[in-house]
Amino acid sequence: MKKTDIAVCGTGIVGLATALGLTRAGFRTVLVGPQRVIAPARPHCFGARVYAISPASRRFLESLGVWSLLDASRVTPVEAMQVFGDASGRLELNAWQDAQDVMAWIVESDEIERALTQAVRVFGVEWLNDRFVAFDAPGRICTESGSLIEVDLVVGAEGARSAVRDAAHIKSSSRAYDEMGVVTHLHVERPHQNTALQWFTAEGVIAFLPTPNTQAGAQVSLVWSMPKKAAEPLLAMAEDQARNWLNTHLAGLNHELGQVRVAAPVLGFPLFLESSDVIAPGVALVGDAAHRVHPLAGQGLNLGLGDVAALLNVLREKPSYQRAGDVRLLARYRRARAEPVFMMRFVTDGLHRLFSSRFPPVVIARNAGLSIVNTVPMLKRQLIKGASRH
Repeated sequence: MKKTDIAVCGTGIVGLATALGLTRAGFRTVLVGPQRVIAPARPHCFGARVYAISPASRRFLESLGVWSLLDASRVTPVEAMQVFGDASGRLELNAWQDAQDVMAWIVESDEIERALTQAVRVFGVEWLNDRFVAFDAPGRICTESGSLIEVDLVVGAEGARSAVRDAAHIKSSSRAYDEMGVVTHLHVERPHQNTALQWFTAEGVIAFLPTPNTQAGAQVSLVWSMPKKAAEPLLAMAEDQARNWLNTHLAGLNHELGQVRVAAPVLGFPLFLESSDVIAPGVALVGDAAHRVHPLAGQGLNLGLGDVAALLNVLREKPSYQRAGDVRLLARYRRARAEPVFMMRFVTDGLHRLFSSRFPPVVIARNAGLSIVNTVPMLKRQLIKGASRH
């Protein structure tokens, strides 16, 4: 039977970052999960799943030695953002308003995972191509292949359907938004000027995220939080039909990018608001295993990386005599993450509720609110500063 300090279950971005950080901090760590083969990146071809990496997340990835491994030609800085209400409301944010150069960086999911996988192998993290199944006994886990691992701490990083969370009997709550996230890439007629665009509409929240140019010209990534009753028929269409439907429905948006054309397959995923306790004796949850929020602020991965950074800080500072799985120690991690996660959940869910209402006084108030904020530099600075912390 194998013995180690910590087992990290889950091999997505958050799991890889956790295992890498723990190994660099001197903990004997085993990574448990499937070893996904990531196809080599192709020039002028970009994956549909992208993330907006905040300054705080970039600093964390730099501390792991990962940011420098990203292909700089596939990373796009976001220097400004324009938000449009469903009437006359409008808000413009620029990084310089908070004395920053960049508000965020748009990076493909596969590009981040590729860099993390490379770093994990360089640092010699032990990786079991297996899956967590159950706790065989306190402090001992069993994998799908029948292996037993004795550990001080198990980190659940497998995403929303966390087997570690279920096996540890950690309570969680979930509420479906009755929406789906529809994503693809768009060719645009004119350069995006490193500006992200977002619209609150009766058909959901639509975002254009700036991405690198291709041989065909400028492009953006589309993220549309679309009602399921519209998304499901769209995703069931043949590819040409889906492209034509999106081209038609995006044509009426207010922007300066000119003609918009769908340039990639259209993908979708259901949206949920989920939360759970993040610890149990000998167990800590990070990322989507611990929480999911509405993607309208693009902060899901940033929250997950914030979890990892906070957990690493707690474990690095523990006395040598204390076990990594001591629930009193893990309670410090829970306290560290309680406020940031609550605030992000409160803001994203609150905005979703606010802009979902069709009650005329609410429509007037929310658009007026956007326009008022747009005239107050101090409020704009606080919005930019708050987003950079997550």
